[in-house]
Amino acid sequence: MRHPLSALTAEEIETARVILRRAGLAGDDVRFAYLGLDEPAKAALYGASASSETGAVPVERRVRAFLLDIRTGTSVDAVVNLTTAAVERHRIIDTVGEGQLPVLLEEFDSIESILAADPGWCKALSRRGLAPDDVKVAPLSAGVFDYPDEEGKRLLRGLAFQKLHEGDHPWAHPVDNLVAFVDVIARRVDRIIDHGPVDVPQETGNYTDPAVHGELRDTLRPIEITQPEGPSFTLDDNLLTWQNWDLRVGFDAREGLVLHSLGFFDRDRGVRRPILHRASIAEMVVPYGDPSPFRSWQNYFDTGEYLVGRDANSLELGCDCLGDITYLNPTIADDYGNPRVIENAVCIHEEDAGILWKHTDEWAGSRETRRQRRLVISFFTTVGNYDYGFYWYLYLDGTIEFEAKATGIVFTVASPGADYPYATELAPGLSAPVHQHLFCARLDMMVDGLENRVEEVDVVRVPMGEGNPHGNAFTRSRRVLARESEAQRLASRQVGRVWEITNPHSVNRVGRPVGFTLHPEGNPVLLADDESSIAQRAAFATKHLWVTPFDSAERYPAGDFVNRSAAGSGLPSYAAADRPIDDVELVVWHTFGLTHFPRTEDWPVMPVDQTGFVLKPSGFFDRNPTLDVPASTTHCMATETGNRSACCDGKEPDASSGRP
Repeated sequence: MRHPLSALTAEEIETARVILRRAGLAGDDVRFAYLGLDEPAKAALYGASASSETGAVPVERRVRAFLLDIRTGTSVDAVVNLTTAAVERHRIIDTVGEGQLPVLLEEFDSIESILAADPGWCKALSRRGLAPDDVKVAPLSAGVFDYPDEEGKRLLRGLAFQKLHEGDHPWAHPVDNLVAFVDVIARRVDRIIDHGPVDVPQETGNYTDPAVHGELRDTLRPIEITQPEGPSFTLDDNLLTWQNWDLRVGFDAREGLVLHSLGFFDRDRGVRRPILHRASIAEMVVPYGDPSPFRSWQNYFDTGEYLVGRDANSLELGCDCLGDITYLNPTIADDYGNPRVIENAVCIHEEDAGILWKHTDEWAGSRETRRQRRLVISFFTTVGNYDYGFYWYLYLDGTIEFEAKATGIVFTVASPGADYPYATELAPGLSAPVHQHLFCARLDMMVDGLENRVEEVDVVRVPMGEGNPHGNAFTRSRRVLARESEAQRLASRQVGRVWEITNPHSVNRVGRPVGFTLHPEGNPVLLADDESSIAQRAAFATKHLWVTPFDSAERYPAGDFVNRSAAGSGLPSYAAADRPIDDVELVVWHTFGLTHFPRTEDWPVMPVDQTGFVLKPSGFFDRNPTLDVPASTTHCMATETGNRSACCDGKEPDASSGRP
C-alpha cells in the first residue's frame, strides 16, 4: 500500500488521464494545464495524535487536474479518485471572475508562428530591417489591465529579440518600442503597439564565447567533497530520515519541492515532535518597475502562471551539486496528460556548515568544538530568462532555513538613456529595468501539536528612570495575533521584529510554551502603487506576514487561478472573514524577496543573488539538542609544515598519522 503522501507515479498519472477521458473531460482538444496530488486531510494522516503518521487506515488517492479546451477556451477544475477510478467532482471555471489556467508549454511555442502569420507584425519587423525568422519572441503572461476588449480572453504578450546566428543569446538584442498582444485561443494578434524603430543593441551576450570571457583562469585548485562511508541520511520511498529529522519529500508541478510531515526526534524526551505539516514556496511574483507602454504590464507569477516545478532542471553532478548526492526523479504530467519523468530534478545531500558550538574554558581546563552540518534538499528551475534555485536546509540543532537563489539573464531593453530612473545601463545601448522577485512561503504549522498561536515579538528600549537608573535596560514586547485582521504584518529591522509560533498546550521545563521563531530578512515588500493592477492581484506581496486558520482549500496566496486573475484573489479573500487564529490549526504565510536594481556586473549573465528566511527553535528544546554531536577528527592532523594543533575535543594530534 502506497503512503498517502507518496509522489505520483507514471501509472497513477496515466490512470487519471484515462479516467478523465472516459468521463468526457479530456478529449483531443483538451490539454492538462496542471495535474497534482490532491493531498489527504490531516485527520486521515495523524488520527488523534499529531506526533506521528498513523499509516493504519488506508487513504484514498486523489489527483487534481486543470483542463483547458484549446479550441473553445473552456477551463475545468476536476478531482479524480484513483482508488475508485472515478471523477469525484468537476466544475467549469469562470475565466472572467476567477482567472485563466496556467500557461501551456505549447502556447509558448505557438506565439512565434501566430505572429509570423500576422501582416501587422511582419510590417513592424520590416520597418526595422528584420523578418520573423530573425527574432525570438518572449511569450509573456498578460496580466489584467485597462486595454479594451481583453476581458475573458486567454492572452500572451510578446516582446522580440534579434537572434544573429545559431547559438546566439538573443537577450542581448532587444527589439524595442514594439509589443504584440496575442489571443492564443483564437490564434490571432489582438493588438500591436509600435512606436517606431530604435537601434537594436549589437554587443554580444554570448558569455561562453572565448572572445567574451577571455582566457580561463588556471589558479582554481580542486575542492573534493567525499563521504567514504556514504551519507548519514536514509530515503525510503519519499520518507527522508537524517539526524533526528524525518519528513516526506514531495514534488509538485506548480510549487516544486514540498516538505510534508516534518518532525524532530527529541532524545531528551524520547519522542518524535512534529513541527510542520506542510511547507512550500506557494507563489512567486516578479513585478517590473518600468512604466514604458511596452513594459508597464510586466508582472509574472512564476509559480501560478508558469509552474516552476514543471520547468525544473535535470541537475548534473559536479555542476549543480557537489559531494555524495542522492537524486529524486519526480514524474509530472505533460500538456496531454501523459507522464513525464524529470531526471535528477531534486538533489539531496549533506554539507559542512561551519561551527556548531565552541568554548575554551580556562577555569575547567577544557576546549571543545563541534561542527555544524546541514541536510540540503533542492531543485533548480528555468523560467524564461531567469533561473531560480530553491534550497531547504535542515540543521543539527533543529533550525530550518529556506534560501532562494536567483541567477540567469536579466530582462533587457534598448537603453532609454543613462539617466533613465527605471532601468540600469548594462552595456552600450543596452539596459535592464528595475524589478522585484517576491516569494511567498506557505507554512502549515504543527509545533508539538495541531493547535498553535503566533506572537509578534519586538525589542523595546527601556527609558532611564526608576528601575533602570543607568539606562542600560532593554527587553521585549509580545503581542498575540488573535484574528486574521491583526496578522497582516510588516517586518521591522528597527525593532528586530520576529514572529514566534508557539503551542500553548506544550511547555518546556521552565514552564514556557514551546515554539519556533520566524526570522524574516525584512527586505521591501511590493513597491507598486496600492491601486495598481499588480498590487490588487498580488496582495500577498504587500505584507511580510499573513496568518490564517487552516483550510485545505486555501492553498495558494494569489488564488488558484493566477493567470489573468481577478483582483483580491487568494489571501485577501481568505482573510476577509477575520477568523480567529489563536490556539487553532493555522497557516503562516511569509513574503520575502529581492529588489533588483541591475548592475553592470549582472551582464551578460548574473551571479547568484540570495534571499530567504529562518525558522529557529525557541524554547522548543529543554537544552542544547546537539550536546551528543561527537567531535570531528577528520581534519585533526599535523600540517605539511609540521605545525601541530589541538583537535576538536582538545586532544593533541599524532604527527605521524595525522590523527589523535
